[in-house]
Amino acid sequence: MSIGKTTKYSSDIHDLRMKIRMNEWSSQTTGMAPQNVQTNLAVLPEEYAFDFLLYCQRNPQACPVIEVLRPGVSQPSFVSNRADIRTDLPKYVIYEHGKKICEVEDIQSYWRDDLVTFLIGCAFTFQGPLLDAGIHIRHLEEGRSDPTYITSIATRRAGIFYGPLVVSMWPVKWKDVAKVVQITGRLPLAHGSPVHVGDPKHLGIVDLDHPEYGEAVSLQEDEVPVFWACGVTPQQAAAKAKPSLMITHSSSHMFITDLSYRHLDIM
Repeated sequence: MSIGKTTKYSSDIHDLRMKIRMNEWSSQTTGMAPQNVQTNLAVLPEEYAFDFLLYCQRNPQACPVIEVLRPGVSQPSFVSNRADIRTDLPKYVIYEHGKKICEVEDIQSYWRDDLVTFLIGCAFTFQGPLLDAGIHIRHLEEGRSDPTYITSIATRRAGIFYGPLVVSMWPVKWKDVAKVVQITGRLPLAHGSPVHVGDPKHLGIVDLDHPEYGEAVSLQEDEVPVFWACGVTPQQAAAKAKPSLMITHSSSHMFITDLSYRHLDIM
Protein backbone atom coordinates (compact mmCIF):
# COMPACT_ATOMS: atom_id res chain seq x y z
CA MET A 1 0.00 0.00 0.00
CA SER A 2 1.42 3.42 -0.91
CA ILE A 3 1.71 6.30 1.53
CA GLY A 4 -0.91 8.22 -0.38
CA LYS A 5 -3.51 5.56 0.38
CA THR A 6 -2.86 5.25 4.10
CA THR A 7 -5.21 8.06 5.04
CA LYS A 8 -8.21 5.79 4.46
CA TYR A 9 -7.64 4.55 8.02
CA SER A 10 -7.67 8.01 9.60
CA SER A 11 -11.40 7.97 10.40
CA ASP A 12 -10.90 5.18 12.93
CA ILE A 13 -7.69 5.53 14.88
CA HIS A 14 -8.44 2.49 17.05
CA ASP A 15 -8.89 0.28 14.00
CA LEU A 16 -5.59 1.58 12.65
CA ARG A 17 -3.85 0.94 15.95
CA MET A 18 -5.15 -2.65 16.01
CA LYS A 19 -3.75 -3.22 12.52
CA ILE A 20 -0.37 -2.03 13.79
CA ARG A 21 -0.65 -4.13 16.97
CA MET A 22 -1.45 -7.26 14.94
CA ASN A 23 1.50 -6.53 12.61
CA GLU A 24 -0.86 -6.00 9.69
CA TRP A 25 0.76 -2.61 9.16
CA SER A 26 4.52 -2.17 9.65
CA SER A 27 5.29 0.66 7.26
CA GLN A 28 5.88 4.34 8.02
CA THR A 29 3.14 6.55 9.40
CA THR A 30 3.72 9.73 7.39
CA GLY A 31 0.42 10.73 5.79
CA MET A 32 -1.60 8.51 8.11
CA ALA A 33 -4.32 10.00 10.33
CA PRO A 34 -3.31 13.57 9.41
CA GLN A 35 -5.67 15.11 12.00
CA ASN A 36 -4.01 13.20 14.85
CA VAL A 37 -0.93 13.98 16.90
CA GLN A 38 1.97 11.64 16.21
CA THR A 39 4.91 11.18 18.57
CA ASN A 40 8.45 9.93 18.63
CA LEU A 41 9.33 7.27 21.20
CA ALA A 42 12.25 6.89 23.59
CA VAL A 43 12.37 4.16 26.25
CA LEU A 44 15.20 3.98 28.77
CA PRO A 45 16.01 2.24 32.05
CA GLU A 46 15.05 4.35 35.06
CA GLU A 47 18.69 5.03 35.96
CA TYR A 48 19.00 7.21 32.84
CA ALA A 49 15.54 8.78 32.91
CA PHE A 50 16.35 11.97 34.83
CA ASP A 51 19.32 12.82 32.62
CA PHE A 52 17.21 12.22 29.53
CA LEU A 53 14.32 14.32 30.85
CA LEU A 54 16.79 17.13 31.57
CA TYR A 55 18.22 16.72 28.06
CA CYS A 56 14.71 17.16 26.64
CA GLN A 57 14.08 20.19 28.85
CA ARG A 58 17.30 21.80 27.63
CA ASN A 59 16.51 21.04 23.98
CA PRO A 60 12.75 21.62 23.75
CA GLN A 61 12.52 22.18 19.98
CA ALA A 62 14.15 18.85 19.21
CA CYS A 63 12.63 16.96 22.16
CA PRO A 64 9.23 18.42 23.11
CA VAL A 65 7.93 16.01 25.75
CA ILE A 66 4.19 15.32 25.53
CA GLU A 67 3.95 12.49 28.06
CA VAL A 68 6.25 10.51 30.37
CA LEU A 69 5.13 7.16 31.76
CA ARG A 70 6.10 5.80 35.17
CA PRO A 71 8.65 2.94 35.28
CA GLY A 72 7.21 -0.27 33.92
CA VAL A 73 4.00 1.37 32.65
CA SER A 74 3.32 0.82 28.95
CA GLN A 75 -0.17 2.33 28.62
CA PRO A 76 -0.29 6.11 28.11
CA SER A 77 -2.99 8.01 30.00
CA PHE A 78 -2.88 11.46 28.39
CA VAL A 79 -2.47 10.80 24.65
CA SER A 80 -4.61 7.65 24.64
CA ASN A 81 -6.46 5.40 27.08
CA ARG A 82 -6.42 2.23 24.96
CA ALA A 83 -2.90 2.07 23.60
CA ASP A 84 0.19 0.04 24.49
CA ILE A 85 3.54 1.44 23.44
CA ARG A 86 5.04 -2.10 23.41
CA THR A 87 2.96 -3.07 20.38
CA ASP A 88 1.37 0.02 18.84
CA LEU A 89 4.20 1.44 16.74
CA PRO A 90 4.86 -0.14 13.35
CA LYS A 91 8.58 -0.60 13.96
CA TYR A 92 11.09 -0.09 16.79
CA VAL A 93 14.88 0.18 17.02
CA ILE A 94 16.83 -1.49 19.83
CA TYR A 95 20.11 0.10 20.95
CA GLU A 96 22.55 -1.49 23.38
CA HIS A 97 25.48 0.58 24.63
CA GLY A 98 24.90 3.05 21.80
CA LYS A 99 24.89 0.50 19.01
CA LYS A 100 21.85 -0.34 16.91
CA ILE A 101 21.15 -4.03 17.48
CA CYS A 102 18.00 -4.63 15.48
CA GLU A 103 14.61 -3.39 14.34
CA VAL A 104 11.50 -5.19 15.59
CA GLU A 105 7.72 -4.90 15.22
CA ASP A 106 7.01 -5.07 18.96
CA ILE A 107 9.08 -4.77 22.12
CA GLN A 108 7.23 -7.12 24.47
CA SER A 109 10.24 -9.42 24.79
CA TYR A 110 12.44 -6.45 25.75
CA TRP A 111 10.04 -4.99 28.30
CA ARG A 112 11.16 -4.58 31.91
CA ASP A 113 9.68 -3.09 35.06
CA ASP A 114 12.34 -0.36 35.20
CA LEU A 115 11.75 1.06 31.71
CA VAL A 116 10.57 4.67 31.43
CA THR A 117 8.77 5.81 28.28
CA PHE A 118 8.99 9.28 26.78
CA LEU A 119 6.55 10.37 24.08
CA ILE A 120 8.07 13.27 22.16
CA GLY A 121 6.32 15.53 19.68
CA CYS A 122 6.70 14.88 15.95
CA ALA A 123 6.54 17.12 12.87
CA PHE A 124 4.11 14.66 11.24
CA THR A 125 1.55 16.42 13.43
CA PHE A 126 2.01 19.47 11.14
CA GLN A 127 0.59 17.57 8.20
CA GLY A 128 -3.05 18.05 9.18
CA PRO A 129 -3.01 21.83 9.80
CA LEU A 130 -0.80 22.49 6.76
CA LEU A 131 -3.04 20.45 4.47
CA ASP A 132 -6.08 22.21 5.97
CA ALA A 133 -4.42 25.52 5.04
CA GLY A 134 -3.85 24.41 1.45
CA ILE A 135 -0.08 23.94 1.81
CA HIS A 136 1.47 21.26 -0.39
CA ILE A 137 3.61 18.67 1.40
CA ARG A 138 6.19 17.33 -1.00
CA HIS A 139 7.10 14.06 0.69
CA LEU A 140 3.41 13.07 0.76
CA GLU A 141 2.98 14.03 -2.89
CA GLU A 142 6.00 11.94 -3.86
CA GLY A 143 5.10 9.01 -1.59
CA ARG A 144 8.24 9.29 0.52
CA SER A 145 9.25 9.86 4.12
CA ASP A 146 10.56 13.34 4.84
CA PRO A 147 14.32 13.82 4.44
CA THR A 148 16.17 14.19 7.73
CA TYR A 149 19.72 15.41 8.27
CA ILE A 150 22.36 15.45 11.00
CA THR A 151 23.54 19.03 11.45
CA SER A 152 26.78 20.55 12.74
CA ILE A 153 24.84 22.25 15.57
CA ALA A 154 25.41 20.79 19.03
CA THR A 155 22.52 20.26 21.41
CA ARG A 156 22.82 21.25 25.06
CA ARG A 157 24.25 18.44 27.15
CA ALA A 158 22.50 16.92 30.17
CA GLY A 159 24.35 14.25 32.12
CA ILE A 160 25.43 11.55 29.70
CA PHE A 161 23.25 12.81 26.85
CA TYR A 162 24.65 15.05 24.14
CA GLY A 163 25.01 15.11 20.39
CA PRO A 164 24.13 16.97 17.19
CA LEU A 165 20.79 18.50 16.34
CA VAL A 166 18.88 16.51 13.72
CA VAL A 167 16.49 18.34 11.38
CA SER A 168 13.82 17.43 8.86
CA MET A 169 13.40 19.42 5.64
CA TRP A 170 10.16 20.23 3.83
CA PRO A 171 10.22 22.32 0.62
CA VAL A 172 7.90 25.34 0.90
CA LYS A 173 6.90 27.85 -1.76
CA TRP A 174 8.38 31.28 -1.04
CA LYS A 175 4.92 32.81 -0.94
CA ASP A 176 3.83 30.33 1.76
CA VAL A 177 6.80 30.58 4.12
CA ALA A 178 5.23 33.14 6.47
CA LYS A 179 2.01 31.13 6.68
CA VAL A 180 3.91 27.89 7.36
CA VAL A 181 6.01 29.53 10.08
CA GLN A 182 2.84 30.89 11.70
CA ILE A 183 0.98 27.57 11.60
CA THR A 184 3.85 25.44 12.90
CA GLY A 185 4.80 28.05 15.49
CA ARG A 186 1.43 27.45 17.13
CA LEU A 187 2.41 23.82 17.78
CA PRO A 188 5.54 23.91 19.97
CA LEU A 189 4.87 20.34 21.15
CA ALA A 190 5.32 19.25 17.52
CA HIS A 191 8.70 21.06 17.23
CA GLY A 192 7.17 24.49 16.62
CA SER A 193 8.67 27.05 14.24
CA PRO A 194 11.49 26.14 11.85
CA VAL A 195 15.06 26.37 13.09
CA HIS A 196 16.24 27.60 9.68
CA VAL A 197 14.89 28.71 6.31
CA GLY A 198 17.19 28.74 3.29
CA ASP A 199 20.79 27.67 2.71
CA PRO A 200 21.40 24.23 4.28
CA LYS A 201 25.12 24.98 4.60
CA HIS A 202 24.30 27.19 7.59
CA LEU A 203 23.34 23.95 9.37
CA GLY A 204 26.39 22.07 8.12
CA ILE A 205 24.31 20.13 5.59
CA VAL A 206 26.34 19.60 2.44
CA ASP A 207 23.96 17.75 0.14
CA LEU A 208 20.14 17.73 0.34
CA ASP A 209 20.06 14.71 -1.97
CA HIS A 210 21.66 12.49 0.67
CA PRO A 211 19.72 12.65 3.96
CA GLU A 212 20.86 10.47 6.86
CA TYR A 213 17.25 9.40 7.45
CA GLY A 214 14.17 9.37 5.22
CA GLU A 215 14.32 10.02 1.50
CA ALA A 216 15.34 12.97 -0.66
CA VAL A 217 12.53 14.97 -2.26
CA SER A 218 12.47 17.40 -5.17
CA LEU A 219 12.96 21.13 -4.62
CA GLN A 220 11.32 23.37 -7.22
CA GLU A 221 12.48 26.80 -8.42
CA ASP A 222 9.80 28.69 -6.51
CA GLU A 223 10.54 26.84 -3.25
CA VAL A 224 12.94 27.17 -0.35
CA PRO A 225 14.12 24.39 1.99
CA VAL A 226 12.62 24.81 5.47
CA PHE A 227 14.16 22.92 8.40
CA TRP A 228 12.56 21.83 11.67
CA ALA A 229 14.19 20.27 14.72
CA CYS A 230 13.55 16.53 14.60
CA GLY A 231 12.75 13.87 17.19
CA VAL A 232 15.48 11.64 15.78
CA THR A 233 17.87 13.86 17.74
CA PRO A 234 17.65 11.58 20.85
CA GLN A 235 18.85 8.64 18.77
CA GLN A 236 22.04 10.54 18.02
CA ALA A 237 22.34 11.38 21.72
CA ALA A 238 21.95 7.69 22.56
CA ALA A 239 24.79 6.82 20.20
CA LYS A 240 27.00 9.24 22.16
CA ALA A 241 25.74 8.40 25.65
CA LYS A 242 25.79 4.61 25.18
CA PRO A 243 23.12 3.66 27.76
CA SER A 244 22.86 -0.07 28.38
CA LEU A 245 19.48 -0.10 26.59
CA MET A 246 17.45 2.41 24.62
CA ILE A 247 14.38 1.67 22.52
CA THR A 248 13.11 4.17 19.97
CA HIS A 249 10.73 4.33 17.05
CA SER A 250 12.23 3.47 13.70
CA SER A 251 12.56 6.60 11.57
CA SER A 252 9.10 7.65 10.23
CA HIS A 253 7.35 4.84 12.17
CA MET A 254 5.63 6.90 14.84
CA PHE A 255 3.10 6.40 17.61
CA ILE A 256 -0.28 7.77 16.49
CA THR A 257 -2.21 9.17 19.43
CA ASP A 258 -5.92 9.74 19.98
CA LEU A 259 -5.35 13.49 20.20
CA SER A 260 -6.30 15.91 17.45
CA TYR A 261 -3.56 18.34 16.51
CA ARG A 262 -5.92 21.02 17.82
CA HIS A 263 -5.16 19.77 21.34
CA LEU A 264 -1.62 21.09 20.87
CA ASP A 265 -2.59 24.41 19.31
CA ILE A 266 -1.49 27.19 21.65
CA MET A 267 -3.74 29.80 19.98
